[in-house]
This record gives sequence, C-alpha cells and structure tokens, in this order.
Amino acid sequence: MNTGNTVPAETPHQRVRLSDLTIGVIIGRTSEFFDFFTFAIAAVLVFPQFIFPFASPTNGVLYGFLVLALGFVARPVGTAIFTEIDLRFGHGFKLTSALFLLGLSTVAISFLPSYDQEGWLTVASLILFRMGQGAALGGAWDGMSSLLALHAPAGQKGRFATIPQIGAPIGLILASSLFIYLKTSLSEEEFLSFGWRYPFFVAFAINVVALFARLRLVVSDEFKTLFSESELDPCPVPVAIREEWLNIIIGAFTPLATLALFHMVTVFPLGWIYVHTPEDALAFLVIEIIGALFGLGAIIASGFIADQIGRRTLLTYCAIGIAIYAILSPLILALGRSGEALYVIIGFSLLGLSFGQSSGAVASGFLKKNRFTASNLTADLSWMFGAGFAPFVALYLTETLGLWSAGAYLLSGALCTLAALTLFRRRQEERRSQDGSWR
Repeated sequence: MNTGNTVPAETPHQRVRLSDLTIGVIIGRTSEFFDFFTFAIAAVLVFPQFIFPFASPTNGVLYGFLVLALGFVARPVGTAIFTEIDLRFGHGFKLTSALFLLGLSTVAISFLPSYDQEGWLTVASLILFRMGQGAALGGAWDGMSSLLALHAPAGQKGRFATIPQIGAPIGLILASSLFIYLKTSLSEEEFLSFGWRYPFFVAFAINVVALFARLRLVVSDEFKTLFSESELDPCPVPVAIREEWLNIIIGAFTPLATLALFHMVTVFPLGWIYVHTPEDALAFLVIEIIGALFGLGAIIASGFIADQIGRRTLLTYCAIGIAIYAILSPLILALGRSGEALYVIIGFSLLGLSFGQSSGAVASGFLKKNRFTASNLTADLSWMFGAGFAPFVALYLTETLGLWSAGAYLLSGALCTLAALTLFRRRQEERRSQDGSWR
C-alpha cells in the first residue's frame, strides 16, 4: 500500500527527458544536413573545375550530381551492415562506428588532389568517399526521432514530428553562409586550391560534437530501457524486408513529392544557374538562405496544422500544392532574378509544410517488432528514390528538353505521393480489420 511518505518510482521516460531527446535529435540532424549541403554545394561550385575539368560546365555539374546520388544508393547497404553491428554489439558501438566512418569519409574529401594531379584516381576516390558518407548515414540511424514521436504529449504529435526536420534548413543556412564567406574572401585560385576544403573540416568537427551529444543518450541505461519498452529494438534486415516489404515500398514513395521538391529548390536550381550564369551562383545562395528561413517557419507551422487536421491529411494537401507548383515553376523561373527568388520562397514554404511531417508518416503501419529496422530502410529508400537522383535528372531534362520537363518530373513525384497515401490508407484499414495488435 502506498503511504503519504512513499516517493513514486521514477520511470525511464521521466529520467530521459524529452528536452534531452530534442537536443540530441536536432544536433544529429543538423550535422547530417550540413554534411549533405557541403557536398552538394561543392558539387556545383568546386567539382566541375577541380574534379571534372575535362568535361563541359554542364557535364561537370551533372557528374557531380551523379556522385552526390551515389551516397543515397549506399545508404540501404549501410543500414544492412550497421544493423548487424547493432544486433551484435549494441546501439552505442553501432553509432560510434557509423559516425567514425562518416567523419573519416568527409575529412578525406577535403584532402583530395585535383584531377590534374592524380587523374582518374581522384575521381575514384571521390566516389568511394561519397559512398562511405552514404553508408555511414544509413548506419547512423539511432531511432531517437521515432522515440521522440512515440512519447510526444497527446495532441502534439505533429509539433514533435517537426523537431528532427528543422535540422535541414539550419544545415543549409550554415553551409551556404560558409561557402559565401569563403568565395568572397578568397580569390578564385585560392578558393579552388584550398578554400573549398574548409567546409569539410567544419563538417568533421560538427560530426564529433554530434557523436558525443547522441552517444551520451544512446549508451545510457535509461535510454536503453525506454527504447526496449517502446519496442524500438532492431530486427535483422531480411526479416523486416520479408514481413514488411509492401509497407516499406509504400513508405518509400509516400514522401516522394516532398523529397523531390527538397532538391528541386536547393541543389538543382544552384546547378542550373551555375551552368547558365555562373556569376550569379553566390547571389542565389543568398536567396536560398532567405528561402530556408521561410522553410524553417513553415516546418514549425506544419506541426500546429497537423495536430489539427492530421499528418497524412496535411501531406495530401501538400502533394496537391506541389503538383500545382510543378506546373507553374517553369513559368516562374523564366522571369529572371525576381522569378528565381519567387521560385525559392514559394518552394521552400511548400517544402516546409510537407517536409515538417514527412518523417515516419507511415511508421505506424509497421509491426512493432519490425518498426525500427523497417523505418530505417524506408527512410533510406525514400531519399534514394525521391531525392538522390533528382538534381541530376532535373538538370539533364532541363538541358535536353527545357524547364517544363523539370516541372513534369516534380509533378510525377507528387502523383506518386498521392497514390502511396491512398494505398497506405487501404493497407491500414486491411490490417486493422485483420489484427488489432499491429499498432
């Protein structure tokens, strides 16, 4: 019997505060997106001249975008490898080894010699290190975002879903600002010789900070208990694929419009402008910083909207909005500098509303015992199909057929999202009618 002098036992949820999880998630996601945007900006401003000087400016950017995409191709492979490490040695060892690989691959890029010095060895090294980054990001999945969502207060699921997503605009703002500073502070020769390397050093330093911030939580007994009680332990990848293959496919295509738009307003237009008016590239980075601020505000707003109308309802409306934007975007871009600014601001606003709720939107459809690994694989495939090749495809289509084709490409992503959301609802109703234990 409980007496007035008895102190209630403290639960793991109380000991691992949501504020601690929030900080860990934000630091982790910001470091990942800073890595990504550092490579993406370098793929436009540096690699065409430094790594691919034998190609035309257009082909140089296209080659850079292809290497960028290889990182997304490597992510599912990294997930498979590091999930096995997790099962054998635990979350802490997995996260440490994954982030060590990420940091090593990132800093190795900063030491690359030019193509004029080492030829195709430089190209092969860039490909290897980029794939190392991708595999490491697949392995760096720590489940804290899922844990945060599961323990969000009632009626605030949408708001807590935005927390991992705000790392994207922050990472873009930091990476763009650093490149702008270096490009304006150094001569072109100095920038191409050594200046471009500094953002990769900074990315490595941020990874070290992120490692300790996340590791402090992951290896704690309280976190392990909370993870286990939330049924977020990993399962073997073959098991997740065998039992959840349909939901994984549906989940991979659900955020397709969002992730395609992600690259269509960040990486693709930077490459397009660099190819046609390279002197305007820095000015466009400034526009993207402004757009990222709009995106950040929209991400935060998406949480409040989703808590009122539901996450998947919001994603449906956003997919329709992205489809309309895809049709109008070629006309907007054709307006010159003002059109570019309008394209970015409207695009980032739509992106923020959609991206804010795209993470784990279908995770509830997985069986509990498979949820951790299946969610990891779904995220990997979402980025690979939705974003990985988007800059390359959009730029290639634009240079071959015109701006309208890039809009058509984005429109196809919006249609895929609408189809996936419809299929998920039907799948969810089927499972609910068959078995009430899946939730």
